[in-house]
Amino acid sequence: MNRRAFMSLLAGAAAAPLPLWPLAGWAQQGKRRVGMLMNAAADDPESLIRIAAFRQRLNELGWNEDRNLRFDIRWGAGQSERFRRFAKELVALAPEVIFVNASAIVAALQQESRSIPIVFTGVIDPVGAGLVASLARPGGNSTGFIAFEYAIGAKWLELLKELAPEVTRAAVLRDHAIAAGIGQFAAIQAVGPIGIDLSVIGMEDGSAIERAVAEFARGPKGGLVVTAGPFATNHPALIATLATRYKLPAVYPFRYFVDAGGLLSYGPDLKSQFRVAAEYVDRILKGEKPADLPVQAPTKYELVINLKTAQALGLDVPSTLLARADEVIE
Repeated sequence: MNRRAFMSLLAGAAAAPLPLWPLAGWAQQGKRRVGMLMNAAADDPESLIRIAAFRQRLNELGWNEDRNLRFDIRWGAGQSERFRRFAKELVALAPEVIFVNASAIVAALQQESRSIPIVFTGVIDPVGAGLVASLARPGGNSTGFIAFEYAIGAKWLELLKELAPEVTRAAVLRDHAIAAGIGQFAAIQAVGPIGIDLSVIGMEDGSAIERAVAEFARGPKGGLVVTAGPFATNHPALIATLATRYKLPAVYPFRYFVDAGGLLSYGPDLKSQFRVAAEYVDRILKGEKPADLPVQAPTKYELVINLKTAQALGLDVPSTLLARADEVIE
């Protein structure tokens, strides 16, 4: 089966409405209920791949949707109103655990329930956001896996300078709606003097971003550093296209930006995070409490470079950088 057919199959399965059978009926069948609320849209191909990895790991651990497990999945598409509505809806279904992939979704669920266990990925600063008491002892009903530590922001800026040494100005695209946007920018600012002046472009509206990027690009020797946030997660192609259109070398936090045409990414392997999140769901279904499961940082990071985009930007990627890359797209 080719990739397009596979993605169509996944999208159909994930987007299909799930019947809301009475809880008693499912209990009689011996099925355990797991809720899922994702930040992306239902047809987002990368999210479908990661969810497939999550389900596969659960199958490996003995949880089969035909035999003993039922999923209730909802898609937030980066919209706060949808997060709140679907959080209320999922809590009403009384699942034994809910799996999510964004800070705002954890917050919405905690407003609805402080007892249903929550396992998260993609959260950048759960302590600073007040979602857990500490990483080692999260307390409460939530635990999971952070996307990365703020210090990674320094690496993004260093990679931009290594990739495009002529860059002397960088616009940092950040999401003003989340505290993590401030933290990532602070880490980038903390980099020692490497000859790059920083400015900020807010990620709130597509047309506003385009105007700001176009204005920034009028100056010489510019580049972009894109930080993680809800808007960026749901608009990788838009941001990557703007960078290429205005001839701006750019570094991104996740590889799906490179898959969408971006130049270079350095960040965690999200597919592997969904697999380890399935292991936490398994442990909770078997009786462990989220309060006793430490929040963990990624153990695997990947550097991905798109040579086609580099050529379009007129860049010669240093051989030392190519040698360190986990994947080179040609």
